[in-house]
Amino acid sequence: MDLVPALEEPLKKVLGPATAKVMTEHLGLHTVGDLLHHYPRRYEERGQLTHLADLPLDEHATVVAQVADARLLTFSSPKAPRGKGQRLEVTITDGSGQLKLVFFGNGVHKPHKELLPGTRALFAGKVSVFNRRLQLAHPAYELLRGEDVSETVDTWAGALIPLYPATAKLESWKIAKAVQTVLPSAQEATDPLPESLRAGRGLVPLPEALLKIHRPHTKADIEDARSRLKWDEAFVLQVALARRRHADAQLPAVARKPKKDGLLTAFDAKLPFTLTEGQQKVSKEIFDDLATEHPMHRLLQGEVGSGKTMVALRAMLAVVDAGGQAAMLAPTEVLAQQHHRSITEMMGELAEGGMLGGVEHSTKVVLLTGSMGAAARRQALLHLVTGEAGIVIGTHALIEDKVQFHDLGLVVVDEQHRFGVEQRDALRGKGKQPPHLLVMTATPIPRTVAMTVFGDLETSVLDQLPAGRSPIASHVVPAADKPHFLSRAWERVREEVSNGHQAYVVCPRIGDEDDDPKKSKKKPSPEDEAEKRPPLAVLDVADQLAKGPLQGLKVEVLHGRMPPDDKDAVMRRFAAGETDVLVATTVIEVGVNVPNATAMVIMDADRFGVSQLHQLRGRVGRGSAPGLCLLVTEMAEASPARQRLTAVASTLDGFELSRIDLEQRREGDVLGQAQSGARTSLRMLAVIDDEEIIAEAREEASAVVASDPDLEHLPGLRTALQALLDEEREQYLEKG
Repeated sequence: MDLVPALEEPLKKVLGPATAKVMTEHLGLHTVGDLLHHYPRRYEERGQLTHLADLPLDEHATVVAQVADARLLTFSSPKAPRGKGQRLEVTITDGSGQLKLVFFGNGVHKPHKELLPGTRALFAGKVSVFNRRLQLAHPAYELLRGEDVSETVDTWAGALIPLYPATAKLESWKIAKAVQTVLPSAQEATDPLPESLRAGRGLVPLPEALLKIHRPHTKADIEDARSRLKWDEAFVLQVALARRRHADAQLPAVARKPKKDGLLTAFDAKLPFTLTEGQQKVSKEIFDDLATEHPMHRLLQGEVGSGKTMVALRAMLAVVDAGGQAAMLAPTEVLAQQHHRSITEMMGELAEGGMLGGVEHSTKVVLLTGSMGAAARRQALLHLVTGEAGIVIGTHALIEDKVQFHDLGLVVVDEQHRFGVEQRDALRGKGKQPPHLLVMTATPIPRTVAMTVFGDLETSVLDQLPAGRSPIASHVVPAADKPHFLSRAWERVREEVSNGHQAYVVCPRIGDEDDDPKKSKKKPSPEDEAEKRPPLAVLDVADQLAKGPLQGLKVEVLHGRMPPDDKDAVMRRFAAGETDVLVATTVIEVGVNVPNATAMVIMDADRFGVSQLHQLRGRVGRGSAPGLCLLVTEMAEASPARQRLTAVASTLDGFELSRIDLEQRREGDVLGQAQSGARTSLRMLAVIDDEEIIAEAREEASAVVASDPDLEHLPGLRTALQALLDEEREQYLEKG
């Protein structure tokens, strides 16, 4: 298919090699089309001066201001010719405040001539502090002369000055000049939106939107352009996902219906509790999908402890009932072993197929991890290939070529964000026909992100906690401001243990010599040297606690670099109540289930993300006793890190926290991670704020793909798909 030639033109042909090289290396822009989609971050009004009072320290800033004063100073300098150096100090003002500009050496001559009092200009540079005053050293600048009919007026035509995401190597107005050069090509942009959709929603054509976003005359122009460009991004991405769903719906799969009075019925009969309404509803959605002759692709979101594993296990039992096998993929050995242990315990004699004591409807449940001994591994592989094992739980060891199934019917992926697409794909490829796929996550994902990132999966949400789960109280412990709060935290841990309970202490690092070679060479910061600084590493903390505030308690450590057998032994002792306090890294973040553990102290909590803190906290309060989570930090009260911790402490609603998390991070991070690292196509669309557009775009996209799956009648949309979904992302969508 022919791409739009004008927009595919490499920038080096249009702008010259030097500018094009900086744009490619620093901004990721390669073609004319890329540059036209590099939108202004904000706009300055020609008649309005920026607030100098609000300048961010250590950031690259662009301001519009007027020169109030300029002085050329001479000073002694052994480096300068004749021993005299020159420094130009210019004071600029905008009515809200003043800012000093400094130029040195040979760089003083041009600004000395041009930056005369009364002159107005754009200035750009990195804001620094000298003698307790903000300044810009050697800023780039562009004079703004209303009467000047030269290039400046052309470049800054219109009342609104676009300010672009820039770099130290390429200022905003140089980008603006480059955009001016390529803007005529916008007329050749092929419109990806079907005409009926565009007209029906009153959206301006694409060439007009590009013109208005880069050269607006009024604020209404900017709004028109934004509305249109947001729709492009939402719609094109949703079409890609709708095509993926459509293609999946064409694939053949074996319908898996549980037989009457089989393994599932026997399992349900021995459950000591009833399923929550949510679990019943989600199970029905899954069973309906399993009964169809094309593969299920479902995302199961559930709060920490909402009973996802129970739902997944019942789905696996249904597939075994129907003559198939089910595989559960876990991200770590600790979690795979934990799942294997809890599933075999829940099933009891139903997990003893072919063994003495096994009952009529039983099956084998095998574990497969990389560290298993050769004999155990051979045995597990044999049970899989013969079909004797109906359920296998494992790490990515399941994906290896040697692993063969008798009839793989369902793949359950736990904590999907930990797995590459390729790994999931390799496991799905082990079925004779595409197996059904259930993806689980305990990281709550706002609805719009789910629609944008996992839009090829149908979504089920478990938002009720099972009966008997206890509330968790969370508090921030400001160790630097109030050291006695930290002492009290250890007293609380002792109190929990004396009441017959157990506790976790979580640290960001392991603390052995190999932990982080880069860090060990760095000089410690003043904070690290502060006397009251709680140690950051598992091995140090465990040692200090055992000798200090938790002396006399049974303290053990758990981290990812321990041999697997040791890890399993530590977890078994903790689960059996033999250990009082487990000092661990985030290996306990996902899926570890010890109902008797009621307290958690997270050291240096500000080093963890919002979702991760929420996950960690979900390890306590899993039994009938209330949970306690203490977030220890040295960060100052006004810092963003402290605000983040306060947000975590203030709510147990994971969906609310995921919104906060998303608002605090760049959206590209969220999409980028989930899209297998591909460059995000979202430049204008905000996945939290534009929920309505995304939901409507999904509906429109589904309708378009249903009537024209290959987009034969929409060449512009085909072009946009090719441009937006670079190869890496295309593969991601292909693999689902």
